[in-house]
Amino acid sequence: MKNETELKELVKEKYSEIASQSKLQNASSCCGATSSCCGDEVYNIMADDYTKLEGYNPDADLGLGCGLPTAFAKIKEGDTVIDLGSGAGNDCFVARSAAGEKGKIIGIDFTEQMIERARANAEKLGYNNVEFRQGDIESMPITSSKADVVVSNCVLNLVPNKHKVFSEIFRVLKPRGHFSISDIVLEGELPEKWKQVAELYAGCVSGAIQKQVYLELIESAGFKNITLQKDKPIIIPDDILENYLNPEEIQAYKNGSTEITSITVYAEKPAKDERNCCEPGSGCC
Repeated sequence: MKNETELKELVKEKYSEIASQSKLQNASSCCGATSSCCGDEVYNIMADDYTKLEGYNPDADLGLGCGLPTAFAKIKEGDTVIDLGSGAGNDCFVARSAAGEKGKIIGIDFTEQMIERARANAEKLGYNNVEFRQGDIESMPITSSKADVVVSNCVLNLVPNKHKVFSEIFRVLKPRGHFSISDIVLEGELPEKWKQVAELYAGCVSGAIQKQVYLELIESAGFKNITLQKDKPIIIPDDILENYLNPEEIQAYKNGSTEITSITVYAEKPAKDERNCCEPGSGCC
């Protein structure tokens, strides 16, 4: 697979394309990658239904997620909420409904086109307490101890250095703040050839890591009370598998022990960091 810089450019390129598409176009792909990733009959194999959540706005829903982290995030009125990989603003607008007019919602996205689309949606809705910032979530354009809550939906699997992201989440959260994140993880190994396919990386599959490793990264970043709020298996349809595996390989994959799972995980930043490592914000903890 490519190096970290090349992977980031791949994600930026793919999601710049997605930013100009409708939810219907994105739904024909796995996790919103381009249609070359999946067959025409595939839609929403990862995404959960946002339409019944307070604050939902269809213009902001590109069908790119793999869970409902904002619904699990325990957002209170007046909270400051940061959404990592905010896309067209879907989770930000749901978060605003919970945080109210006294709250502050900040969306961060790597892609300029997504930021433009999200800002246009916020302007149409007349929200003056929802802000979108372009930036890399491995080095967030946010001051330390800013947020009460961090949310993210199917984004960290796209980031090469997940340890650095969790360290950044720890930095920007206030003491006793918490996060709720939905993401794709693995149990078992993917077919080796999948790791070389750009569409499967951008499609949230080949960038996923082992579930246990994911949870250990959260713990090593200093978080406590780590809880799985949801654990949902992802079944990849045959018309996707046929793009990358021959019939014998498909059967071997189905008969194997590999599981692709969407998890929603919750964790809290303690009142005091007692790890005795390094200064907050330095990124080495």
